[in-house]
Amino acid sequence: MFGVSKVAALAWAATVSVAGLAAAQSQPGVTVAAAPRLEFSATEMALAEAAAQNPDLASFYGSNDLKPIFTGERGEVLRQALLTATSGAPEHGIPVARYTPEHLRVNARDAQSEVQQAAILLRYMRDMTGGVVRPTSVAPTIKREVNRPRIDRLIRDFATSPDPQRFLLDLQPKHPAYLALQAALSGGQTIAVPADIPRAPEALWRVGMQGDGVSLLRARLDSIGFNAPVTDPLRYDEALSQAVARYQEAVGLPSDGIAGPNTIRHLNGDLGNDGRARALIISLERMRWLAGEDLNTRHVWVNIPEFSAKIVDNGQEVFRTRTVVGNLGPDYETPEFSDLMEYVVVNPRWNVPRSMAVRDYLPRLQSNRNAVSHLDVVDRNGNVIPRGQIDFSRFNAANFPYRLRQKPGTDNALGLVKFIFPNAWNIYLHDTPSKHLFGQRNRALSNGCIRIGDPFDLAYALLSQQTENPQAMFQRALDSEKETWLALKPNVPVHLVYFTAFPDENGQIRTYNDVYGRDDLVWAALQKAGWN
Repeated sequence: MFGVSKVAALAWAATVSVAGLAAAQSQPGVTVAAAPRLEFSATEMALAEAAAQNPDLASFYGSNDLKPIFTGERGEVLRQALLTATSGAPEHGIPVARYTPEHLRVNARDAQSEVQQAAILLRYMRDMTGGVVRPTSVAPTIKREVNRPRIDRLIRDFATSPDPQRFLLDLQPKHPAYLALQAALSGGQTIAVPADIPRAPEALWRVGMQGDGVSLLRARLDSIGFNAPVTDPLRYDEALSQAVARYQEAVGLPSDGIAGPNTIRHLNGDLGNDGRARALIISLERMRWLAGEDLNTRHVWVNIPEFSAKIVDNGQEVFRTRTVVGNLGPDYETPEFSDLMEYVVVNPRWNVPRSMAVRDYLPRLQSNRNAVSHLDVVDRNGNVIPRGQIDFSRFNAANFPYRLRQKPGTDNALGLVKFIFPNAWNIYLHDTPSKHLFGQRNRALSNGCIRIGDPFDLAYALLSQQTENPQAMFQRALDSEKETWLALKPNVPVHLVYFTAFPDENGQIRTYNDVYGRDDLVWAALQKAGWN
């Protein structure tokens, strides 16, 4: 009758009843002394079997004493609330079809339709509170773990809510950035060039350059009202650069007045409605991954494609600086994750990552034991070992027993300060002696960690919450010329994120190059998750 033997079904039903009892007993202030039931009605057995394949639904129905909600006395109210909420899915960049509305338009009449509608509810709740796809399944460099609420408890709260429709709407992210992305998706921010205007060839135009492509660039700008006085139609002059900057400002690009490939692709319509909508949909999904993080509290926000880091306090940006992030390639790309920043380390020593030590430095030491003289060779106890005592030819990448470490100093690879949030990937923020890199447009140039353009100012801003004179605290540590760890009290959340479309402080959507190609991977994962 049930597709499994009655004995097995009874055993399973007893299990969920025990699970429900344990769940109830775990609630603060709740005392439950009753033993789990061992006899169940046919209706309860049918519901137990129908829910058995989904752990979240099994947990809910087990804790709900195997009582249905969509076939119960409030079933119609709950079903209509869910139908209304899922019909608004396009506002989140999610197709309505993902929630199979045809299954919600009829009343649930049996255990199968009850669980079918509960499964739609569960899917909607998971999507809104943590995203459609699991971030770590998208790419190895996306390390983000989503802080999801207990879905079985959300279902219970929904079922008992006096206003279930409002309850579901309140699950949606309310962060201003999410709302701005939604508004941009629904309203659009595009400027269409007339179809009869020739395309401009992709290039990189700066003030002083000239070529035939400049005239085509001018023509497309002129056709949509971004005119510039013409002295030489083939020359990219200051007036044309200003017109380009105005166009970039209007469509949400960095307004630097340089007509690079990304600007020209926008101008040619290659990143028009479809491309822009896709970027917004991906950003909405990424924001849902962060739904469990408190983005109203003071935090450090590092947007990898933007090449920037900022401190946000109570929704307001209070500090910003340029960054250099990881180079292209799986061994170098800066990963995405959130953590707690615990220390500002002044005069840091640089412990060379083992992968770099055996790949880049061990072969040089084998050729010349005095190579890379700025690095100490250190044993596992932290003792510096004279190089004359080591036969480097005996070792390979697998058995090299030493670490390489650089003393503190102005030429240290980490500069004079680093910012630590202990993590499994040894990623941190730090100073650098290579200041010239911050003048480059594409700053994906490091080995994975994030180099900071204004590291002292970042340290002052972080320490300002615990001392009236953060500059003095920092300077005392710096003057010691010794590695000094300053504990941040309290710890500061840090979010390493990847948004190619994101609102600025005025709510205008800015777009950035997909430097690592991760948007394509997120989009493919959304498609695989049943997007169409």
